[in-house]
Amino acid sequence: IADLGRPARIQLAVLIDRGHRELPIRADYVGKNVPTSLSERVKVRLRETDGVDEVVILRGTNND
Repeated sequence: IADLGRPARIQLAVLIDRGHRELPIRADYVGKNVPTSLSERVKVRLRETDGVDEVVILRGTNND
């Protein structure tokens, strides 16, 4: 981005917004708001790479 000069604006798009903020940044475009706890993780799988379109919430500490 910097190689093209200073942009007037940068917009952020996300598939899933969990709502947790560690930095003062939020997405301009959100596919789906999915409230989760800090111990939960969201796994997004896409048909093109995973063979299926799905969103899974993984609970607990071992979220591989």
